[in-house]
Amino acid sequence: MQQEIKLHDVPDGGRVVVAMSGGVDSSVAAALMHDAGYETIGVTLQLYDHGAAVARPGSCCAGQDIHDARRVA
Repeated sequence: MQQEIKLHDVPDGGRVVVAMSGGVDSSVAAALMHDAGYETIGVTLQLYDHGAAVARPGSCCAGQDIHDARRVA
């Protein structure tokens, strides 16, 4: 399978920012941009209170998504 990334108005080797969720899709997008020669910067946001999130019964993965995004960046 051939994959091609074309960005308009971004020079070859230009800088791009990828919103990183810690999941596969954003990680692959960042890797493809990097492999295509772009200076790739991954960013993620913590939009919740980590302490409250992990204390709730049934909570899953609170905080793990940010750790995963850092690991793959």
